[in-house]
Amino acid sequence: MIDQTLFPPFSEAYEDGLLAAGGDLSVTRLLNAYRRGIFPWFNKNDPILWWSPDPRLVLWTDQIKLSKSLKKTIRNTLMRVTFDLAFNQVINACSLPRQEGVDTENSTWIHPDMIAAYTELHQRGHAHSVECWLDGQLVGGLYGIAIGQVFFGESMFSTVTDSSKLALVALCQQLQRWGYPLIDCQIYSGHLASLGAEEMSRDDFIVQLDQLCLQSPQISYSHLWQLDPDLPVIP
Repeated sequence: MIDQTLFPPFSEAYEDGLLAAGGDLSVTRLLNAYRRGIFPWFNKNDPILWWSPDPRLVLWTDQIKLSKSLKKTIRNTLMRVTFDLAFNQVINACSLPRQEGVDTENSTWIHPDMIAAYTELHQRGHAHSVECWLDGQLVGGLYGIAIGQVFFGESMFSTVTDSSKLALVALCQQLQRWGYPLIDCQIYSGHLASLGAEEMSRDDFIVQLDQLCLQSPQISYSHLWQLDPDLPVIP
């Protein structure tokens, strides 16, 4: 790619969603990519790969599903949810391998280059974290990028049952209040589908982005995210 904000047309994407290779992880390029429904995903020491899968997994913030067990967790849990208190801890926790005995250096796409890029996005007010705490310890959470009225989810982790689900429920409910109708979940996941995420064609997804990324959220200071004290709640 020659221009740092230019990507090929979607007609050139491979069947698996791979659209382009190369470039950098600058703030300008990343924000331009997300606005167009494109995200980076590549292994350490490999070229930067840019993806736009078709279909796309999305979660409408008013459509999250709460199972009986998750409602019970919300009702009885001692876990506490916060926003933007521990971005570095969350992204580093998300980068850890999900299985013991796995090579940490080569088993994750959230490697030092990605961590540095998204940390800069966070420092500039574009990337945000959701934390779940228990007895003062971080036990779950997620992070992503907010543009206009869309939240682009990147990764989540959990070390205690339902902690990442609790974080996602709190995020959905707060985003609803702030006027964000849509969370991008990128590619299909049975876990997210069980929580209400659904697939959407890439064309329809881009139509949504073209509208929502230009809208302003109903929040006074988008770089100072705070969870309302009554959330999460059982509808």
